[in-house]
Amino acid sequence: MSPANISFVRLTSISLAELTAHMNDPRLAAHMPLLTKAWDDETAAQFIAAKEACWQRDGLGHWAFLNHGRYAGWGGFQKEGDEWDFGLVLKPDCFGLGISITRKALAFARADDRIRFVTFLLPPSRKKLGALKRMGARFIGDVDYGGEIFGKYKLATDLST
Repeated sequence: MSPANISFVRLTSISLAELTAHMNDPRLAAHMPLLTKAWDDETAAQFIAAKEACWQRDGLGHWAFLNHGRYAGWGGFQKEGDEWDFGLVLKPDCFGLGISITRKALAFARADDRIRFVTFLLPPSRKKLGALKRMGARFIGDVDYGGEIFGKYKLATDLST
């Protein structure tokens, strides 16, 4: 496989069918406790509309991630109170791109004065946390989000601190 060539585009650039197929892959549910039902194109359209509303409200939101121009997954920054949370949902055949995508997103965050730090919410099923810790993220504690427990991590984006 050639080296990653990652780009970020708005979710509206991705077909509903592609997003629907991605979110219905049973391998995703293992690490997504809030994914409790099958998606159809209407669900995908509602999801995209909700994420676009974040862009309108906050000036930032979720992207579709492309690798060599092909859809690899979605994620990005979402404002949660006064914090910017980063999420990442990749297609199973693209799981190995997570660190490259995260590094590119964090470079974006470091260049954005609004984002002093980033949070990550990880389900208990996520056991391999070495890369997150090597980036400097520290465990804050367990939090309830949507009725499920997630481990919350925080990473400063201001390199001077």
